[in-house]
This record gives sequence, C-alpha cells and structure tokens, in this order.
Amino acid sequence: MIIEDETGLRQNIADYLNDDGNICECCDSLKCALAKLADYVYDCVLLDIGLPDGEGFAVLDFLRNNLRNEAVLIISAKGSLDDKIKGLNIGADDYLTKPFHLAELKARVVAIYRRKTFNSNNTIIFNEIVIDLHGRSVAVNGNNIILTRKEYDMLLYFIANKGKVISKNAIAEHLWGDEMDIHDHYDFIYTHIKNLRKKLMDVNCNDYIKSLYGIGYKFSA
Repeated sequence: MIIEDETGLRQNIADYLNDDGNICECCDSLKCALAKLADYVYDCVLLDIGLPDGEGFAVLDFLRNNLRNEAVLIISAKGSLDDKIKGLNIGADDYLTKPFHLAELKARVVAIYRRKTFNSNNTIIFNEIVIDLHGRSVAVNGNNIILTRKEYDMLLYFIANKGKVISKNAIAEHLWGDEMDIHDHYDFIYTHIKNLRKKLMDVNCNDYIKSLYGIGYKFSA
C-alpha cells in the first residue's frame, strides 16, 4: 500500500513495484489510508508523513493499536532526526528520505518484508521444498519446478503461515487485493491451489495443503 499525496511520485512507485509482480494500492490522504487499512491487510505500507489532511504518524498509531503486522517504510521529505526517531519508535521498520532512487526503495521494501516474514534468510527451506527468494525459484527434492507468479506467491504465503488456518478471503486479499472484489466466488483460488498442489506432488512432494471444508486451507506437515 502506497500512501503518498504527490501524484507523480505515487504513480512512479506503483509502476516500478507492479513491474516486479507486486500488487500496489494507492492512497493520497490520511482518510483514504485509514479506510483501506480498516478493510484490508497488507504486506507492506509505504508511508508519507506529510499528508494533506493529517500526519502519517496516525497510520502507525492505527496499526499499533489494532495489533497489525504490516511492514512499514516511511518515505518523507522530512529528514530531521526527531521525525525519524518518532516514526521508528511508534512502529515503522525503516525510514527513507526523499529524494530517493526507486531501486533503493525496492531494496528496502524487500529487506524489511523478508526480515519480518522470513528472519532475513534468502533461502527458505521447508522439509523437501527449497525456495530461492532472490531467484524466485522453487525446487523439491532437488528438482526445479516452474510455478506461475500467483502459484509462487501462494506457496510463500502458505509457508509463511504454516500451521495456521487461512480463510479463502485472506488468500484472496493477499494475492489479489482490491481486485478480488470483482469476483463473486472463490473458484479461482481453488484452481490455483489445485495447480500448485499438482506441480508439487508431480516431483514427489508431500501434500501439505489441507482443505478445511467451509473454512479455508492449512499448510501443515
């Protein structure tokens, strides 16, 4: 989620991150941001402090008060030490002062998301499954498998939440964001999971994806 009132910068960030396979949603005000956060859960929030209708610090307060776990990168022209300290003290994970290169922004996003989700490892190993985060590749029992972008993201999401019951709605929000509102059913999720499961089992992977009728799914050994 990109919270930035400068139209050009907001669009440039979204285009840059979308090109790498991310799903970006944008807000240009504090009111919009808080409304979105009340309805959706995000992996990462890029937060401008100086918004036209209030300070972005209110977003950090909202996330903290609601025990949310989004990674937060503050992007702001305010480069004073006091602003940085305040942002970090109330929940931000990193601080990037404008102007910045988009490549640096992307590297910061990847770093804080990986740190929060996978404890800074570039390789994720779950039993016979090995995922190379830099190469976005997956191997099972030493055999590389070809996954679509959604299948890859779904596998990461399952492993990151292994042992937890995940609703179909949560999967849809994570992988499709606001786009899920155009769907009137969850058959598309079943199709992606079916294809992912088949590709894993074709190389003798154990079937870790368990369907819980009427509830969702659980990734568990």
